[in-house]
Amino acid sequence: MTRYLTLILAVPGILALACPAAAAASAPAGGVAVQDRLPEDEVIYFVLPDRFENGDPANDRGGIKGGRLDHGFDPAHKGFYHGGDLKGLINRLDYIQGMGVTAIWLTPIFRNKAVQGPTGRESSGYHGYWITDFLDVDPHLGTRADFKALVDAAHARGMKVYMDIITNHTADVIKYAECHGPQAAVDWNETGNCPYRPVGDYPWTTRGGLDGAAINSGFLGTEARHQTAENFARLTSPDWAYNPFVPAADKAVKNPVWLNDPIYYNNRGDSVWEGESRITGDFAGLDDLNTAHPRVVQGFIDIYKQWITDFRVDGFRIDTAKHVDMEFWQSFAPAILDHARAEGIGHFHMFGEVYEFEPAQLAKFTTQGKLPTVLDFAFQGRVREMVAEGKPATRVSYMFEADAVYANGFATARQLPTFLGNHDMGRFAMFVKQANPDISDAELTSRIILGHAMMMFARGVPTVYYGDEQGFVSDSGDQGARESMFPTRTAEYLDNDLAGTDATHAQGNFNPDHPIYRAIAAMAAIRHAEPALRRGEQLVRHAQIDAANGGSVLVISRMAPDNSGEIVIAFNAGNDDSTVAFPVDGRAAGWVSLAGACPSAAPAAGAYQLTIPATGYLVCKSEIPRP
Repeated sequence: MTRYLTLILAVPGILALACPAAAAASAPAGGVAVQDRLPEDEVIYFVLPDRFENGDPANDRGGIKGGRLDHGFDPAHKGFYHGGDLKGLINRLDYIQGMGVTAIWLTPIFRNKAVQGPTGRESSGYHGYWITDFLDVDPHLGTRADFKALVDAAHARGMKVYMDIITNHTADVIKYAECHGPQAAVDWNETGNCPYRPVGDYPWTTRGGLDGAAINSGFLGTEARHQTAENFARLTSPDWAYNPFVPAADKAVKNPVWLNDPIYYNNRGDSVWEGESRITGDFAGLDDLNTAHPRVVQGFIDIYKQWITDFRVDGFRIDTAKHVDMEFWQSFAPAILDHARAEGIGHFHMFGEVYEFEPAQLAKFTTQGKLPTVLDFAFQGRVREMVAEGKPATRVSYMFEADAVYANGFATARQLPTFLGNHDMGRFAMFVKQANPDISDAELTSRIILGHAMMMFARGVPTVYYGDEQGFVSDSGDQGARESMFPTRTAEYLDNDLAGTDATHAQGNFNPDHPIYRAIAAMAAIRHAEPALRRGEQLVRHAQIDAANGGSVLVISRMAPDNSGEIVIAFNAGNDDSTVAFPVDGRAAGWVSLAGACPSAAPAAGAYQLTIPATGYLVCKSEIPRP
């Protein structure tokens, strides 16, 4: 590890960043109001509050009496609450800001159903995606006052706060007689599944199938042309596919109260992730809202406008956006952005989760759907291929060429949150290890840093997944990638081998001297100091296609917005140093290093040559003389 730490320390300015306070001081917040920064100016830190830091053990059980299947707290189980909360986040803002982070994205903080699931396979709502009350904070995490304190503390430091919101579904409260009732034809406790019933076989206008009794007379369906209050006033009986019911104890558990009425849900059983079920099927059993219904659309606009008003948050990440009717976003997105502007938040950052890896599938949510941006799954997939799997760098370059398909082309692309792994798919370190089972710790650490360099210096808004900076690896996606930063009691986490350190999950992992943490802080400082790396045009200068070299080298340029210079960033995912020459702006008057060994002179006008270290990167800057 010493060699890699030496390389990190060799980056100009990195010695000052060994101190987190120095890194924090390098953030662009000084002298600039939080609300005046553009989305592409940020470095985002994505965190699950329950797994970050326990600032108040008194709320571990959320005020709920009983056992683990009542309150959901069991720190020995990866699928239950572990005790992290909003106060814990406040207590660790120094640590977060020390990486150069300027925005914190939290998983949903709303009140959740504490425990749900088939008998013997229960888990808790520690992650925040099983909401019952959309107007309150989950008591396991704290209170509305705690959230206000977090937002205020972040803003006082020049940091933004992004909420994770949901419009697709609620917790699993609605049951179907055919699956969950005493006469159920399937054993839901055994299968955990209620089969999807499509509209063609179970239309909105008959009860329980084509031959059923007529219901909802005059209802014309949910197509865009029929999404009117007049049409949906005719939708009065919710038993078109299944006979939905709500257990007595849960009759009024949802808030706002209108969410307790089954008429506002699709009630068709579990999605099979294809065809219409992607929109109208229950997401793994969760109650799927009918997002074509005008009452649902306006209801969620009102809910989330209120959170902006009450807490002055700076953005929304939107969960399961691809499973919501496209027309919903056409109303929701403009209404939310207009409200944020009216509240004085002119650069509200809103990005949808569209779990697709092709740019065209992502882009349609910014064109047809009118969402400002989406999470850049295409970036994640291509960088994983290049850095973890050894695939040609041309895969990344082709992805960048597709930036034109987004609503405003590159202007939209540079605001896409880019990431390497997350709480669903798993961590980037896991992908590297899966593709390279015999990899050394030194190479694993350098590849993790290389992936972060591609995220930090390429177009987009870099999004660091909590724990990656401490070398967390993860055993799998989902629960396997949601380790606690504070000492864990979960056996599946305790046996993990962290990258770049001898530390384990048995201890707290908030080490600002971890080589990955230090590398991220150094890269963030460079990014904050150089407008070209945040707002500048991006050009692909070189993408290795030589199969003998594994297609390992990618070179991009970021051009200063005021046309005053060019920054070249070269990435080498190969295990050998690589020397490449490539075109640059012919006006470049000499080069200086921002990271690594950059020759001061070019071999010829309009060309530059670099030797990029194995599994490393270089950042080189030129000045363009003023006319």
